[in-house]
This record gives sequence, C-alpha cells and structure tokens, in this order.
Amino acid sequence: MNKSLIQANVSKWRQYSFLLFISAILILSMLAGCSPSGPSIEDLEAVDYTPLPADDWEVSTPEAEGLEPMLVAEMYYNAAELETIYSLLVIKNGRLIAERYFNEGSVEQKDRLQSVTKSYTSALVGIALEQGYLSSVEQKMLDFFPEVAGQITDPRKEQITIRQMLQMRAGYPWEETDAALWDGLLSGYYIPLIEEFPLIADPGTEFHYSNLTSNWLGIIVDRASGTNLKSFAEEHLFSAIDVEAGEWGQDAEGHNNGCADLHFSARDMAKFGLLYLNDGEYEGNQVIPADWVRESLQRYSENINATGGFPANWGLSFRNIGYGYQWWSARVGEHHFDFAWGHGGQLIVLMDELDMIIVVTAYPFYLQHDDESWKHELANINLVGEFIKSLPKG
Repeated sequence: MNKSLIQANVSKWRQYSFLLFISAILILSMLAGCSPSGPSIEDLEAVDYTPLPADDWEVSTPEAEGLEPMLVAEMYYNAAELETIYSLLVIKNGRLIAERYFNEGSVEQKDRLQSVTKSYTSALVGIALEQGYLSSVEQKMLDFFPEVAGQITDPRKEQITIRQMLQMRAGYPWEETDAALWDGLLSGYYIPLIEEFPLIADPGTEFHYSNLTSNWLGIIVDRASGTNLKSFAEEHLFSAIDVEAGEWGQDAEGHNNGCADLHFSARDMAKFGLLYLNDGEYEGNQVIPADWVRESLQRYSENINATGGFPANWGLSFRNIGYGYQWWSARVGEHHFDFAWGHGGQLIVLMDELDMIIVVTAYPFYLQHDDESWKHELANINLVGEFIKSLPKG
C-alpha cells in the first residue's frame, strides 16, 4: 500500500473517530438533559410533613383527602432548601393535612404578615357595613376626613369612594416609585398625605397599588366604629374564628396600620382563609356577609403583571394577576385561585375548585425593598406556584 493511500486512510479514520466522539458527547448531553433532576422517590418518602398534635384543627392526610402525597412531599422537600421560609401549611376539605416549620419558624410564632394585613382590613370594611357603621361602599373618602376636606386642591379627590379604595383604583401612586412618597409613608402621619400626595390617575380608571389607601381604609373603619381597628377586629372577627392576634403596628396618631404590621400564627392565618373559602361562615356562624366575600374575590383589575407594579422580569410563576377588594387572584397552569400576599412571601392561597388553602410565612424583610428581598420573596411564591401547577384539575 503506497504512502499516500495510507495517509488518506489515516485521515478518514481520524475524521470518523472525531465524528464518533462528537456523537457520543451529544448523546450523553441529551441523556443528561432527560435525566430526572428532582428528588428521588426515596428522598420524597423521607419527607415528614405530618401536622403537629393540637386541638385547633382537625387533621388528616393527603391520601384521605384525595391528594397525591408525593406532590405534597416534593413541595416540602423544596421548601427545606429555602433560606427565608418560616412555615408551610396545606388545608384540604377543611382539614390540616400538611404542616412544617423551617429556619426560625414555629407553630406558636406570630409572624409579621406584611400586606396580607390588607385582606384583613377589607374583611373589617365588610363587617362595618354589615354592622351599620358604614352605609355604602359609595361613601366618599373625604366624608371621614373633615380636617383635610377643606384643603383639597384637586377636585378629583372629592369623588374618591370606599369602593375605589378597596379596588386600589383611587388614583394614588405606589409609594415605592418615588423616594419622597416612601418617606411620606414612613412618616407615620397619614391623614395630611390625602392632600399632599398627587393622584396619577382619575379615580376608578386604573389600578395603582397604594399602601396609604389601605391605611386610610383602616382609619375609616376606626372612625366609623368609634374604636381602634384592632379592638373592632377582636370583637367582630378574631374572636368569631377563635384566633388571637399578636401586635398590630400603629401610625404616629395611634391608628392600626390598615396596610401591614398585623401579626398572626400560620395556623390562625389558615382559619382566616377557611372563612373566605366558606363564603364568610365559620362553624355555623356567618362572620362576614357571603355577598361581601364574593364581591371581594371578584376581579376589578386584570393582567396587573402586564401593566406594571412588580419588579421587571422577576420570573413570577403566578400569571394573569388580578385584584379584588384587597385580595389578589391569579392562574398557574389550569388553576385559578385567590390569595392574600405580603412582602417576603407571606401567602394565604384559596383554591376553591380543590377546597384547598395553602399558607406560607417567611422572613418579612421589614422596610427592606431591594433585589435581595425580592429574590427571596420570589422563591417562596414560586414554591407554591410549582406545587399548584403540579396538581390535577379538580
């Protein structure tokens, strides 16, 4: 065999070997991509989410309530990897089926609910209407603030109603959009800001998240009922569902903050969720009017995640986000649900179609609104989102 032929064969062999090598790499890469990346069956079987013994909840198991236990186990397995989550509870058919505490959390701990508080404030507005302290959601905001009513320079503010405030459609801006607005919120003197803060939309026309609007709602209930918001809540709401609140932060004038700072345990949060899942009824007593619950969970604003109000491109798994009366709603996969939401990832999720409640408490990142806090909040929320996505349609 001549030398040139040998060299040609060697060259072909090298090309063929190279192609085999590349093919092997591609096949291995494909296999690696197709291999399971989550926990093994053994890992999931080792996860313990058995509810703690107590007499405040009837307990059960996922199997007994028609839920695949491995789906629950995977959520709890993933929760254990999160750095800021405190508690994770699942209630199905009115029974506590899964419960676990992480990091600094415990069953007795009363956590700062952050903006989950807004949903409680909404409930208290509905109760104040039912009790006759308020006559209508069409009452004007300024009817309850005579000390600033005569100072209003923007006539649009004279038309703001309680309904628009509940819907976050009063026209006031989100305080985090401007340092001066944020400083005003932190000042603790909220009533003068009714005049001082500008409207950025005509009342009733657009959704704009506003902590101050929720604070003013709380003051309206306070003034209409003649007592502070926490005392009103203890008499008409908390005692009726057998829960005990922790502290509830106040402004500089002693009003409980309608937007945040209420403290509750995860189990007691779940009772509030159960109240809404059952049309305002708790153990045979109508605590909140059923009509109010239905009105609160309607969607008055649609696709909020597409119109702003959240950190850009932050990867939230909840889609098609809407807003009712201080309650959010969204979709994940085939499932629609309502939820109360607080900074850090505090959640009360209501899944009516599955008769299910999911509760999360987490480190609240109090007064910290930066990339670090949003990162952890996103992780806590998406934990629940992935679980919801995995559930079969009810």
